[in-house]
Amino acid sequence: MHEVTVVEMPAQLVVGVKRTGHFSDMPKAMGDLFGFAMSQNAQFVGAPFALYHETSKEAIEKADAEGASILDIAFPIGAPIDEDGEFKVYELPGGKMARVVHKGPYDQCEPAYNAVFAWVVENGKSIVGPVREVYPNDPREVAPEDILTEIYVPIA
Repeated sequence: MHEVTVVEMPAQLVVGVKRTGHFSDMPKAMGDLFGFAMSQNAQFVGAPFALYHETSKEAIEKADAEGASILDIAFPIGAPIDEDGEFKVYELPGGKMARVVHKGPYDQCEPAYNAVFAWVVENGKSIVGPVREVYPNDPREVAPEDILTEIYVPIA
């Protein structure tokens, strides 16, 4: 059972990268972004996350199969750093979000997504922006069954 809660997310200063490709390309993009941010002495103030612009299972599967998925990854930072090419610093808007937490391997998040999307429909809400996945722990440091993924769906 996945409990859905409503939270108010603050705006966040982030350093991010946006690429197009397959979802399997995300770890490399995240590593590249982390390396860039470290080279700029970024002060990390939160967990890394991804923004998902495709919000239906069909759209996600189609974009991934075509290598056209939008890979939008960011790290919250405490102060601006220099930008460089594809690595940008910007303020990610906050707002009201439906939140659910998945515990376990990343490839088993579907029930959590089903729960939060069902909640949105059942409560007469609309999705008003990209879905966010926040990664509060490091899969290299915890067992697969202990990986946490916080899913935030912006709602109105």
